[in-house]
Amino acid sequence: MGSAEREESVILIHEDEAENSLESSSVVVVEKPESPLKMKRRGGEIVDEDCEVVVTFCKQARVMPHARYDCMTHPFERVECEISGPLGENAKICHQCYCYICDKLASECMDWTTPLLCHCNAHNKSKYWKSQWAVSLTGGLAMFNLELSEIDSDVRRGGELLQKFTRDVSVEYSKYLSGERVPSHFHECLCYRNLGPGQCEACKHQLLHVAYRYTPLFELVTSFLNEAEKERPKAEALALLGAASEVALHKDPASCSQNVDLSASLSQAVPRLMARITRRLQRLLVLNDFPKVLRDKLVCFYQSIPLPTHCSAFSSSLHFMSWDHGLLTSVLRGQNVTGQRILKGKKECLCEIVPVIEARIERLEGLQQYKELIRYLKVVKCNNAKWLQSQRDSVAFYMCKQGDFVGAVQELFAFYPKLRCTACRLTPVQFETYLKIFRTGCVPSGRSLEDSAASWRYAGEYSWARPSLVLHTTERVLRHQLCTTDWRGQGKRAASPVAFLLESRGLPAGARGRAVAGPRCWINVIMAFSSEPLLTENGHLKSYTLEEPPLEFQEMVLRESFCIVEEFETKVGFQVTLAPEVFGTQLEWEAGLIFVVQALRKMILKEHRCLVSFLEIVLAFGQSNFWALKLLFESLSYQQAALSSIVGLIITDIKSRKTKLLELWQSLGPQYVGKLLILFLTSTDGITPSVGNSIMNIIVENVHACPWAKQVGDYLKEWLQPFGWTTYEVSRFLAVSQDLR
Repeated sequence: MGSAEREESVILIHEDEAENSLESSSVVVVEKPESPLKMKRRGGEIVDEDCEVVVTFCKQARVMPHARYDCMTHPFERVECEISGPLGENAKICHQCYCYICDKLASECMDWTTPLLCHCNAHNKSKYWKSQWAVSLTGGLAMFNLELSEIDSDVRRGGELLQKFTRDVSVEYSKYLSGERVPSHFHECLCYRNLGPGQCEACKHQLLHVAYRYTPLFELVTSFLNEAEKERPKAEALALLGAASEVALHKDPASCSQNVDLSASLSQAVPRLMARITRRLQRLLVLNDFPKVLRDKLVCFYQSIPLPTHCSAFSSSLHFMSWDHGLLTSVLRGQNVTGQRILKGKKECLCEIVPVIEARIERLEGLQQYKELIRYLKVVKCNNAKWLQSQRDSVAFYMCKQGDFVGAVQELFAFYPKLRCTACRLTPVQFETYLKIFRTGCVPSGRSLEDSAASWRYAGEYSWARPSLVLHTTERVLRHQLCTTDWRGQGKRAASPVAFLLESRGLPAGARGRAVAGPRCWINVIMAFSSEPLLTENGHLKSYTLEEPPLEFQEMVLRESFCIVEEFETKVGFQVTLAPEVFGTQLEWEAGLIFVVQALRKMILKEHRCLVSFLEIVLAFGQSNFWALKLLFESLSYQQAALSSIVGLIITDIKSRKTKLLELWQSLGPQYVGKLLILFLTSTDGITPSVGNSIMNIIVENVHACPWAKQVGDYLKEWLQPFGWTTYEVSRFLAVSQDLR
């Protein structure tokens, strides 16, 4: 150091400063001079004999970057916490002053003099400002008490969002507290002018009142929540919790209530925001696998928020079971079928709120854990019993998804205390979907039975592709809901899906509740028995031809079906048993279709005055099952009132749907139209042939649009049996059709 040839820089530091070097950021450095001519050489000068330090060169000290409170140019006033505005000369800065909170040049700090923030007053001797510095360092995460190992990119992103939101909401809240001076619309003139109300400008300014409108804050928080929902789960959860802590601290400065809208009133707007925040947090905590430590800290933070009186209802919003809770785990594994347990002498019950149940259903569905979902829905309790029952009605659908079709049928007809069976509450669309499922063994891939856009997939072993296997396992699946109050299956055999197809349609319309509110459901069940066990690409059943069984077999099935249908109304607690010698032969599906015809006849006799349409039911029998349709009309031939009503409905439908019918007949072909005409024209009851006349009249009126009419005429010519009183109309139709080339 004594050599004059060494020109290295020397740092001068006092011993007292060395002890407090961690607390002081001001440093004076003596560097190598830029030019030897500017240096003043003082060789041999002894500065400290004890330490033998010799100063070889020196120059004027250069100011280094420093915190504002260490600035030697401008004085700084220290207080514990002052955020309303700058103290003294704290807002003044030199070119090297840094913001203690933002850790950047004070000239670049956006909150240097912002009310309620005022970073110019920050210093390292205040607990408040140290906490604000920690918040800034962790991006708004300090309040969550997170460890460094728990802060990943998603968590840090949430902190960044929260930090910006805190700054923005502070500015808006400051404006809200200042209020808005609004003139009163109803005040008298107090001066000598004695003008009318609101006409004196001098008195108007004297009678201004302050209005506090929360609308800008409400819109700001809503916009922030919208943006937060686009983030990843961890970032969103942190942002939502931070927003909840901010809005919960907002106070209403108005001394009395104000007549403003919902978003302008703090006491009404904040609960709306909290309801949205808590509902979203509940979904996030259920749908996502947050680390247990992080989840517990998030819940603990929410519970530490001092909620105002108008938000007290949300105090326990996040107090629900985690996925690893002992009771919930035992229920999902099938070890607990009651949803209750005694723990340390205290009864514990699986009771959850609607948003949590919805989220659990969504997650288990997404994971295709249908067994666990079924167990959960059967035991969980909720304060909204009606909504919970609507969710439990989907249990049969989930059973179908896992391939348990037999169990699904049992669930549809299972009765619970004070509740009717699920089948009673099915809508027509839901009933149609179940028919497709039980006929084909495929289930829709969507979450709902009514999701028409969902694709269909194979669900498992389809044992009733051979109906005889199903019919042999059938046992007393249905009871008459108008006459009985309870039903219990007997024995160990299970109800079958084909039994569901048969017996659920055997009741009159009034006995089946919503499922048979209109003809659409009858159309569906007829198509189920008149189709192949396959679905088309658009999810519809494909028509299938059932050969007409022998007359003796038809009569036997009609008698058996008649007895079953009649006993529905006469016997209390009657349980259906399908005779194997009738429904267990090689003609199971033909027998099932005859059973449907008999049940449809019963419905017509009881409800024909209430029906508004019948043509679709006729068309549902398909292209080749005219024998079953003929059987229906023959069974009504001695019921003139019902038959006249049905024929009138068909004729009305034909006249109102001419264009659609012509397009349908064009696609089905002349042979179908010919068979349909012969079915109606050759009827011996004297009423039904009127339908055939209406069909021929439409074809004649639009003969130029029906090039296939000639083939229909040729088909009628080949019919040897007489047409009865319609012979003239048939001759006229043949003459017109023959003129076509």
